[in-house]
Amino acid sequence: MTPKTQRSLGRILAMALFAQLAMPAMADGMKPETSVIVLNEADGETSINIQNTDAGPALLYSSIHNIPEDDEPLAMLTPPVVRVEGGQTQLVRFINQSKEPLKTQRLKRVFFEGIPQKDESGGARINITVRQDIPLILHPKGLPKNREPWKLLTWSVESSDLVVRNDSAYVVRLAQMVKLQPAGTEVSLPRTYVLPGETFKLPLPANTAKAHSVRLFPATVYGYAVDSYDAPLTSATNSS
Repeated sequence: MTPKTQRSLGRILAMALFAQLAMPAMADGMKPETSVIVLNEADGETSINIQNTDAGPALLYSSIHNIPEDDEPLAMLTPPVVRVEGGQTQLVRFINQSKEPLKTQRLKRVFFEGIPQKDESGGARINITVRQDIPLILHPKGLPKNREPWKLLTWSVESSDLVVRNDSAYVVRLAQMVKLQPAGTEVSLPRTYVLPGETFKLPLPANTAKAHSVRLFPATVYGYAVDSYDAPLTSATNSS
């Protein structure tokens, strides 16, 4: 390729890039009013408002998804698809469909996605859709509300493992990284939630013999801010 051809090709690529950047980019997205949905079994249903933050109309697609550890269908939503005008709000209802009374909290995921309507102006436009993914927690009838369920986790050292147990009836959501104190050594959890009755065993990093607590960073159920929490770390006693 001659230098002249290289320069010509460079100008063509630059013009193509400029044309792409010059197209108006629209960040179409649906904004839930809360960061978590709690469906109380005693109420039978709940709802959430979703706002179309774009200036133009969009189709709101809503769906409930199982987590890998729990594939039982427990709830339905309505409407699954609806047109929402720009700047307007749509109510989405969640209805309990559990066939048996809930014994513990259950966790699902909810996706909200806005698909922009076709641009009728004839102009070029890049549409960027943003899918919102938030948790849905089903709360059993008769189970007291607990704003700090992470305090019910127990943390211990067994042999060369860090063991975390959730013997409660609550779903505990937290950051995937915890820190052993006082050194601040990081340990990664398998995921960002611990389900009722679950136990995790994680290999302990080297030089953690003096650790006396675990600093975790909880995610709240009811959407309020919370600081980190230092949970006591105990040494398990082997039964004979």
